[in-house]
Amino acid sequence: MRHARSSAIFPIRNMKSATNSVEIGAAIRAERKRLKVTQKDLAMAAGTGLRFLIELERGKPTCRLEGAFKVLQALGLKLMVATPGAQQGSDAP
Repeated sequence: MRHARSSAIFPIRNMKSATNSVEIGAAIRAERKRLKVTQKDLAMAAGTGLRFLIELERGKPTCRLEGAFKVLQALGLKLMVATPGAQQGSDAP
């Protein structure tokens, strides 16, 4: 079941925008569920602890960035940083 809030934050399937740790956690959880992967299996694949992954998906603001990158990589996701006024989806520097 998809929540109305999720569709407002993530309007396009392949282009998600997040501005805080809760939204990043939600994007990670959504992709994990889409892939039908358990938290335990993802944590093992990413080389992180299960507790870390649970906290990351819940949006804990003090999660280590290095661990978050491991999880994103295991899911095949990228974290992109946009400057104000930049077009989303552009590969230009």
